[in-house]
Amino acid sequence: MSRSPVELSVGGQTYRVVASAEESELHRLADVVDAKLRELVAPGRYVAPQTILLAALALAHELEDERRRHLEVEQRTREKLSSLLGRIDTVLAETAVPPAQSSVAPVRVDS
Repeated sequence: MSRSPVELSVGGQTYRVVASAEESELHRLADVVDAKLRELVAPGRYVAPQTILLAALALAHELEDERRRHLEVEQRTREKLSSLLGRIDTVLAETAVPPAQSSVAPVRVDS
């Protein structure tokens, strides 16, 4: 499916891009990159291509940090759940009631 070019403004420059993402999503992402550039470059200053690369690297670094933190939280959560399940199993085993003895006497059949 062919998409129309979308004009995005990043670092004071306008770029025409064609992508499979929705136009609103492309504008949102361009705004994220533009905000990162504003952190790196004083207002009114020319944004060199190297600065755009620096912004991209900074965003990639932030993404990698967030992924690492997510994996650490996921691992800690798994460990805590495993520990909690082990404790529950222990308590259940300690408080388990043995099966009741049958009140019916065994029948003996003599042949």
